[in-house]
This record gives sequence, structure tokens and C-alpha cells, in this order.
Amino acid sequence: MRSYQLPLVLCFMACLLAGASALSSQEKSQTAATEKTLWDMERAYWHYVQDNDLRAYRAQWHENFIGWPSVSAEPVNKAHITDWITSQTGNGKTFKPGDFKPASIKVTGDIAVTFYWMTFSWVDKNGNGDAHKTRVTHTWIKEGNDWRIIGGMSMLEPAVP
Repeated sequence: MRSYQLPLVLCFMACLLAGASALSSQEKSQTAATEKTLWDMERAYWHYVQDNDLRAYRAQWHENFIGWPSVSAEPVNKAHITDWITSQTGNGKTFKPGDFKPASIKVTGDIAVTFYWMTFSWVDKNGNGDAHKTRVTHTWIKEGNDWRIIGGMSMLEPAVP
């Protein structure tokens, strides 16, 4: 190799490494921003329940959604996604959120899965109601700029003896 070629080769390799490092940082930053967006959407989900805003609540769900909520004996589709809310509000109860505790999130391209715990109560007009803690899993899919829940499952935490 000629003496002037070595510095050019080294410079080229350094540029390649710098570019790869910058892309990696950009991907990590984008993933962190996506994770924050999804956690914000999960929190909004519970605010919609609290506000009894069924229109906004339904808007979070993909048309092809299938999931198995803890309150259902079998999986449900989007047409029945608000049944668990209306069954309580129809009896005069109000949703009271408690702690929202993220457990894990994984974003892979246009698919993301969230895992978390949520504590809540359905209270009557006197403010009486039992607290429940549930584990929630949602699978999100990105369509254009929007994320929608396409799958999910929840289960109540067992009571501690």
C-alpha cells in the first residue's frame, strides 16, 4: 500500500464507525421516544375510563383487535371493548384510578408490547368500592403515525392471604 493511501483508508474507516455510532444513538433515541409515547397512551387509556370517554377509549383500539380481559369468560373483539366499563357505569359506579406501575415494554419496528400493573376501584355514590390490582398486557401496532391496541390480556392479582 502506498504511503498516502493508509491515512485515507483509516479516515474512511473512522467515518464509517462514526456514522454507525450516530445511527445507533439515533435509533436508541427514537426507541425511547416511542416507549414514552406508548406509556403516555397507556395512562390516557385509564383517564378515558375515569372520564367515561368511551369515544376516545375506543379510538385507541385497532379494528382487528382481539383480547381477553379479566372480566370476560372468553376473548372479545373491538365491538365489546367497552362492556366492562358500561357494566359498572350502568349501575351508577364511578371509576377511580390508583397506581399505574410499568413493568416492561418492547418495541420492534411497528409492533410494541407493554406490561404493567394498575390499581383501581369502582365506587358507588357514597365512595365505597373494593380496590383491585390487575396485570395488563397490550400489543400495539403502528399504522401511519398512530399506534393502536391490536391484542391484549389482563388478570387480577390474587389476593394476599
